[in-house]
Amino acid sequence: MARYTGPKVKLSRRVGVPVADTPKHTAKRQLTAPGMHGFRGKRNKPYGVRKDEKQKLRYHYGVLEAQFRRTLAEAGRMTGNTGEVLLQLLERRLDNLLRRTGFARTIWAARQIVAHGHVRVNGQKVDRPSFVISVGDVITIKDKTQKLIRDNMESLAGHVVPGWLEVNPAELTAKVTSLPTSDQIPFDVNTNLIIEFYR
Repeated sequence: MARYTGPKVKLSRRVGVPVADTPKHTAKRQLTAPGMHGFRGKRNKPYGVRKDEKQKLRYHYGVLEAQFRRTLAEAGRMTGNTGEVLLQLLERRLDNLLRRTGFARTIWAARQIVAHGHVRVNGQKVDRPSFVISVGDVITIKDKTQKLIRDNMESLAGHVVPGWLEVNPAELTAKVTSLPTSDQIPFDVNTNLIIEFYR
């Protein structure tokens, strides 16, 4: 299974925004450009601006380029605004859902929990982080992993669960009540620039 295994904070520095909501990524000094003194080159050209916007979204959801292209192609075939549908498809990935519910601290931790087979969707084991959740699906956690999930939730005190999810902290279950809208996604990105990049 292909995945990025390199330094994570470097991704935040490369695109200039925190790709994870942890202090390591949100610290002000971490948002300078890579290198000892930060890159002091020329301003980005239009191609570079669009590429950076695309990379921001890719890093935030932890997907590789081929996965991202496939998701964008799928969004283009569906009805509705391609940019909004793309965000919906990425938001409804199983690994991202664990992050949004607060069951995992980062997208990488959520991916590991799913890949190790600790998650059930409607009672069936799912070990693919890219599995897309539908409205009405119920996510539960294996008994052996519940202590880890509770520790994660305690460490994320004050975590706000989006309105399209319904979480039961006592039973560690989550239910998708509706499709996410663009204003419910806590990551600022310009999808028009991303679509232009691939044209």
